[in-house]
Amino acid sequence: MRLYVASSWRNALQPSLVEDLRAQGHEVYDFRHPPGGDHLGFSWSDVDPDWTSWSPEEYVAALDHPIAVAGFDSDHGAMAWAEGCVLVLPCGRSAHLEAGWFAGAGKPLWILLDPDEFGRDAGHHVTELMYRMATGIFTTIDELLLAVYPFSPMHEATRP
Repeated sequence: MRLYVASSWRNALQPSLVEDLRAQGHEVYDFRHPPGGDHLGFSWSDVDPDWTSWSPEEYVAALDHPIAVAGFDSDHGAMAWAEGCVLVLPCGRSAHLEAGWFAGAGKPLWILLDPDEFGRDAGHHVTELMYRMATGIFTTIDELLLAVYPFSPMHEATRP
């Protein structure tokens, strides 16, 4: 299955999950290392090193910067190419918008929760009602991998 992994640059699980999914035989879009070269792996600091001080108007204008447009085109093209999405928490607004696009397109969406975002001492909870749109919600990588495995070419090859 062609999968899009939606997450954050700050998510330490993302690279190993991409490799785990590929080991199952899935084709996986990796936004950190997109086809066409790592230069398409978008970061706002590539547009402007001082991006964190932007006003809302500067942000809106920056969406049309050629680097931002190339990054968007790379990710959005991969979304159209993919047959399903894995949302890996913690992540931000862009990854959630990508996941919503998959749910709206009727494509499978699997969500891997971050256990550190739960518990009495976490200070906050990621309890999103709209996660009900997901095909499945998981608390461990192993559970997630087990759920997507039936969609892998390796699984298909073992069927009689």
